[in-house]
Amino acid sequence: MEVKIISDKKNPLLKRREVYFQVEHTQTGSTPPRLEVRKAVANALKTSIDLVTIKKFETKTGTHVANGIANVYDSIEQARLIEPEYIIKRNVPSEKPKEEEKE
Repeated sequence: MEVKIISDKKNPLLKRREVYFQVEHTQTGSTPPRLEVRKAVANALKTSIDLVTIKKFETKTGTHVANGIANVYDSIEQARLIEPEYIIKRNVPSEKPKEEEKE
């Protein structure tokens, strides 16, 4: 999976960087999971994965190229203050449901 940064703009009012990126995923074939893309974008920007939120991510039809938008915040608190709840939930690893023990 190759990450190419298309645009990187600083937004001082919201204390974040707004990044437009492109991912080429010919090795996997299908669109990679959001969490893997988040990790790859964090590595490309040389920042912590906790500060990166993937806002939009979609593959162009018939290709192995996906375009996306990521926000890189200065702090985790700022991200929780600005980002909608559903975006935050999409960027958190899903917990497997615990099986309740039967008595």
